[in-house]
Amino acid sequence: MDPILLYLERRRAEMVRLCRELVECESPTGDAAAVGRFADLVAEKVAGMARVRRIAGGRFGPHLHCEFELPGKRKDGQILALGHSDTVWPVGTLNEMPFREAEGRLWGPGVLDMKAGIAFLIFAVRALREMDLPVRRRVVMQLNSDEEVGSDSSRPLTEEQARRSVAVLVLEPGTGLEGKLKTARKGVGEYSIVVRGRAAHSGLDFSSGASAILELARQIQKVAGFTRLERGITVNAGVISGGSRTNVVAAEARAAIDVRVLRIKDAEALDRRFHGLKPIDRRCTIEISGGLNRPPMERTAGIAKLFRKARKLAAELGIELEESVSGGGSDGNFTAALGVPTLDGLGAVGEGAHAPHESILVERMADRAALVAKLIGSL
Repeated sequence: MDPILLYLERRRAEMVRLCRELVECESPTGDAAAVGRFADLVAEKVAGMARVRRIAGGRFGPHLHCEFELPGKRKDGQILALGHSDTVWPVGTLNEMPFREAEGRLWGPGVLDMKAGIAFLIFAVRALREMDLPVRRRVVMQLNSDEEVGSDSSRPLTEEQARRSVAVLVLEPGTGLEGKLKTARKGVGEYSIVVRGRAAHSGLDFSSGASAILELARQIQKVAGFTRLERGITVNAGVISGGSRTNVVAAEARAAIDVRVLRIKDAEALDRRFHGLKPIDRRCTIEISGGLNRPPMERTAGIAKLFRKARKLAAELGIELEESVSGGGSDGNFTAALGVPTLDGLGAVGEGAHAPHESILVERMADRAALVAKLIGSL
């Protein structure tokens, strides 16, 4: 057995205990106190292995920056291990979804997305240190506190660290129960369409009204036609609202539209189409706002090369590694868009992210942590 894998297999129970501690320290997005407690816990777990800085994240709580002390005399360049401390689960979820080990899995809120990935990085570093395996690069782990809501406060920090790095390893979960790595992700955007019409009594003066709801419905049908599944472009009207009473021709209506694209050039074309919308009923006006908030992670030559390295290292662990394209975004989208080779999905193997059956496979914990350790040692 590969010596790093053997080291980690022998510490599987310790890894499970760390996952439990991380999961049971609930840290929902926007709860600064809870996220702060989680940052304190992670800082405690890396004490003696890393220099830790907390960076203010405003109402989201602190972002965490950990620079590890690893074997090897000289360090040339940096590897960024990227993750997030926030989850979609509110404090108290553990009452309905307690952490447990059963059926060959660990269960609990945030265990897959992405607290197990953080545990794997910590144990990967422990393996490198305790086995005295030299590492050429500095290794920094950054945990953002606002990833689940767009990373507005952490994005500048992520991009700053990425520009210093030769590679970015993203600790998000892999794809499916095969644990495929993610070498491409869709870019994510949101548009708002606000329609203003003319109010009138729907019974006494119907013809004088210009319905904002009717106009919005026509515009939604139009933007739905922007979807091009063969190009990976989707446009979804997710939330609509408008009107005041049933007997009033609506004076205002609005919609929030989710967009996903695989290529930045498609995002640019889509933006032009949104801003080119015109009212069908000329008595109405249309206001468009929003745009892309995460650029797509496109599969570049650098990403492909990094995946090939990972696949070779995984083979040494007895794992046949595959790659995938994800419709969701991560903070790796930002680093890849800068041209920095980025490999995503290096965290846990499991299923049910953001769902009541969120869980990870226990038997895949050691090999995932070993893959992270071997990547760090080979870059």
